[in-house]
Amino acid sequence: MSDISTILANLRRPRLLIRAARHGIQDYRRERDLRRLIDAPSPPSPETALARLFDAEERAEETRRAGDAGYSIARHVELLIAMMAEARLLRPQTGA
Repeated sequence: MSDISTILANLRRPRLLIRAARHGIQDYRRERDLRRLIDAPSPPSPETALARLFDAEERAEETRRAGDAGYSIARHVELLIAMMAEARLLRPQTGA
């Protein structure tokens, strides 16, 4: 994973999924959500979390595209929320 912001920028998903994820970011809680989404006993570093989230999201996208009845839009949105929130943790903080 060389440049996470490039990977996120090149991610092509339906607009509705992305909009829903953006609205959900304010409710994201690392301890609660990562434990459930990537089956982690404690939150890993943002880099590690993102790698696992990218893998899980890619599987969700493949399931969605295949039209599989096991697809969960709620889980897919939760994965996108977590990816966006974790990516924000990697950005250098600017401030005065």
